Amino acid sequence: MNLYQSLGYLVLGSRLRRMSETFLAEINRIYQNQGIEFDASWFPVFYLLSKNDSLSIKELSGQTEVSHPAASQLITNLKNRKLVETTVCVDDGRRQLVQFTDKGRELLKQILPVWEAITASMNELEETDPKIAEILPAISALENTFRNYNLAGKVGEKLNPIPNEKF
Repeated sequence: MNLYQSLGYLVLGSRLRRMSETFLAEINRIYQNQGIEFDASWFPVFYLLSKNDSLSIKELSGQTEVSHPAASQLITNLKNRKLVETTVCVDDGRRQLVQFTDKGRELLKQILPVWEAITASMNELEETDPKIAEILPAISALENTFRNYNLAGKVGEKLNPIPNEKF
């Protein structure tokens, strides 16, 4: 057992970040090996736009659960690469709608088979160990529970207990 495994929840965030960085680097290597100029960080936007003709930055922000500035920064990056464009919403001039450019649609055609191959390969990996099949449901359960669990408050209560008041 390595140090990270022995420390349990004390390093959960570090382990998740490390695993995420390793996984995303591997995914980026897949795109690179296929000669596709695509970054895994673009996936949420590409996926959502592959399912919708256009979405507002607010909708993208909400569905990807990132801040509006972070979504806006990603869209700006994709606009600079000529992969997406924005137009003003006809119904609400304050909203910008994001959609693929022709170049973005061409890139999507290249990456769709990669997504299918990644899914198939991960399903094969899952079959090698029953515990791997538990990871996605476990992460979902942790995310859902953690949203409503005030960890800082719970730890604070343990560090600074309120003494029993005598009436």
